[in-house]
Amino acid sequence: MTPTAPNLELLHELAGALEHDGPVTVGTMFRSPGIRVGDKIVAFLGHHDRLILKLPRVRALALLDAGTVEPVTMGSRTMREWVAVPAEVTHQATFATWLPLTEEALAYVRGAADT
Repeated sequence: MTPTAPNLELLHELAGALEHDGPVTVGTMFRSPGIRVGDKIVAFLGHHDRLILKLPRVRALALLDAGTVEPVTMGSRTMREWVAVPAEVTHQATFATWLPLTEEALAYVRGAADT
């Protein structure tokens, strides 16, 4: 499923907001547009315009328990460090929800790249 134009635009806005900590790129991953740093995937747009993020397992579980995100399943496998964040009603609300989580994902991916 192709992401909507507004959420594709939002993905580019998120990438721009993340540039303050170093370069990030927007490209295609898993046949969907996403954000990466180097060769590591940070986030990408999934089905139903959900933002799929890579977070530490403990943080992902806490967000799942709080009901603010959904699990990510690929095939029959639930991905341990990946969560799906639905879009909000407005562009601004979605950006406000997605940005801090994307910053967490970027910090996690960058930290994992350093080890």
